[in-house]
Parts: sequence; structure tokens; C-alpha cells
Amino acid sequence: AMLRLRLLTWDVKDTLLRLRQPVGESYAAEARAYGLQLQPEALSRSFREAYGAQSRCFPNYGRGQGLSSQQWWGNVVKQTFRLSGVHEDRVLMLMAEKLYHDFCSTHNWEVLPGAAETLSRCCQCGFRMGVVSNFDNRLENILSQCNLRHHFEFVLTSEDVGFAKPDGRIFEKALRLGGVPPEQAAHIGDDYTRDYRAARAVGMHAFLLRAAGQGEEPEVPPEHVLPTLGHLLALIEK
Repeated sequence: AMLRLRLLTWDVKDTLLRLRQPVGESYAAEARAYGLQLQPEALSRSFREAYGAQSRCFPNYGRGQGLSSQQWWGNVVKQTFRLSGVHEDRVLMLMAEKLYHDFCSTHNWEVLPGAAETLSRCCQCGFRMGVVSNFDNRLENILSQCNLRHHFEFVLTSEDVGFAKPDGRIFEKALRLGGVPPEQAAHIGDDYTRDYRAARAVGMHAFLLRAAGQGEEPEVPPEHVLPTLGHLLALIEK
């Protein structure tokens, strides 16, 4: 292609990996181990509320405010269950610990269709590869367990870097690590603001993974939209 790309950076959640089941299902299963019968849909709603409040008060896993990401997630889990009527501190603490570890593995994460094949082919084509993700520091381990880590020269998480997408500084760090100018790099992700627009704002190319019928932002030219990851190589083949 005319793009002359040397570096590809990748979002992870809902681009390469997805949750095996809704969060509420995982939380309900954990609660059953303590004899608690809770509705998954209600837990999913409680989770969205707890996660939203925690993100507003302590952005980027509380990194700038002295929290560890494990404490941050512990607060989210405990508040999720409190909103669903569970108030026994010992049980809340045990469930928070167990869920933190369960979300660190293939127990709760699966590779999206076509992701492993696309990553392998990009490596075979000689592209340098890295991850740029608004994730906590469990990500390296999750990628290893899902057998994707070996595709990447580096994994940048917002917790480690201290900046979360759409902040351009996380992309600038990726460009420094990749040793390429922005016009020789492209970012692939599923979020219009945090992935597509943010990468383009620092001068990178970008591709937006979007299944047919998902919200159409008019600013995205069709040649930048990937209905599936398998569409990427035709657009960037060297």
C-alpha cells in the first residue's frame, strides 16, 4: 500500500480479547459460592454504576492518587455487591480478591475470532507490533495466558504509563518505543474517541474495528473501517 507502515499498535479489549460472559454473570457465579443468589442483570447494572463512580473519582486505576489497581478494582467489586445488597465485609473482601485473580486469565477472557491469525500474519509481513491499552498491569499476564503476548515488542498500559487514551502521550511513548515517526505507524482499535481519533490526533494512521450496523461516526472514511480484523491486511499489505 502507499501507507509505508512499519509499526502497528493495538487496543486489546473488544479488539483482540473479549469477556467470555457479561460481568454480572461472573459476579453472580462468585456470589453463589457464598450462598448468595443474585441476579446477573442487576449485578451488571450495579457494576456499571460502581465502575463509573470509581473512574470519575480515581481515573486510570487511581494511579495518580496512591491506589494500586488491585485496591481500585477491589473497591469496584465491593461497591458492586453493596449496591446489590451484600454488606458483610469479610465476604466482600474474599469475593473482591477472587474476582481480581479470575479476571487475570482465560477463565474470563477469550481471543476474538481472527485475532491470532491476523497478528501472526502482520508479524510475518515484518510489521513491528505493540499494545496501547487503557488497562491495569494484569494485561501482560492476560495476553500471555491467551497466547498473544509473543506477537508484541511492547505492551503499554495506561496504569504503567500514567496516561490513558485519548491522551496523546501514551501513543507518543509507543512511537518512541517503536522508533518510528507517526506517519509510519497505525493504531487498530474499536473505540472512535480513544482509539481512532486519538491516534490520528498524534499523526498516526488508524483503523476502527466496527461490526456492521454499529454507530456510524460520519468522520470515518470507509477505508479506515474494519468490519472484521481479517480486513486489515488487504489495507496495509506492504
